[in-house]
Amino acid sequence: MRAVIIHAPRDLRVEPFSISDPGPGQVRVRVGAGGICGSDLHYYQHGGFGTVRIKEPMVLGHEVAGTVVAAGADVTKVRAGDRIAINPSNPCFHCRFCREGAHHHCLDMRFYGSAMRFPHVQGAFRDEIVIEEHQAFPVGKDIPLGEAAFAEPLSVCLHAVSRAGSLHGKRVLVTGCGPIGCLTIIAARHAGAAEIVATDVTAAALAMALRVGADRAIDVGTNAQAMTPFAADKGYFDVALECSGNVQALTAALHAVRAGGTIVQVGLAGGEIPLPVNTVVAKEISLKGTFRFDAEFGFAVDLISRRAIDVSPLLTETLPLDRAVEAFELAGDRSRAMKVQLSFAQ
Repeated sequence: MRAVIIHAPRDLRVEPFSISDPGPGQVRVRVGAGGICGSDLHYYQHGGFGTVRIKEPMVLGHEVAGTVVAAGADVTKVRAGDRIAINPSNPCFHCRFCREGAHHHCLDMRFYGSAMRFPHVQGAFRDEIVIEEHQAFPVGKDIPLGEAAFAEPLSVCLHAVSRAGSLHGKRVLVTGCGPIGCLTIIAARHAGAAEIVATDVTAAALAMALRVGADRAIDVGTNAQAMTPFAADKGYFDVALECSGNVQALTAALHAVRAGGTIVQVGLAGGEIPLPVNTVVAKEISLKGTFRFDAEFGFAVDLISRRAIDVSPLLTETLPLDRAVEAFELAGDRSRAMKVQLSFAQ
């Protein structure tokens, strides 16, 4: 079997990778499609992010969908031939957070394609992979595997939106319109947002934001004062979802959100960023973090399967596995790409 393996920054190789037969409670899956995520790009471009660094060769990828090849003993959820989205989270189910139902905060989480622990957790950009039964989520028969592979990033955004509380009838600001930002716009609209304003510094990203549901898209790169009117009278927006990880975007959101409003920090910064605490205090703003997802994965698969949410506009291009380096280079160019996927032999 082949896998996409990162050895060092800009050293990405398609190499043989072994696979075992599924054991009890496990499922062997032939991967069909895999989306390149921002964290995959950080490993490719920089060898990691923050203090997380590659210390050994690691298979990348965690946004994947495929077809069940074989099921081990005691598996009842899926069978050979089923098409599934794969949840890349594999919690321990025993630590205090798992017992509380907060599996995404598991103290012994094994998340695909992550160098946060050593040995690293190998990712899912492989021809075939053996997973646990609880990671398999059947998708609609008519749903392309490329769309099913959006379940993971959509889950991130559904969880972020849930952290904001009810959005029904609310004015919402989304800062940063990459794949996560655009999926957040889609999730916010599905949650009942009455008005969505999006900001970014890239024309292509702003155009996509409008296409997937934003009412207005503002280029804050060419007009640094464009957000000033929203700060009048202690702010305009009820909720801001900050998806860029940029200090200027967070500062703008603090001024644009009304007194008593909520900011959900979705995007991760490269390092620590300063926080205007006086503004948070004076305006009684609720500032919340959001991390990965839990039950939202099943919800995302259901929304995609029922076509209650359409993720297809975000897919820029799909390249075969043997063109992985080209795919990563394209995915890293925001002027040309939103979401780039790899296709595997089916």
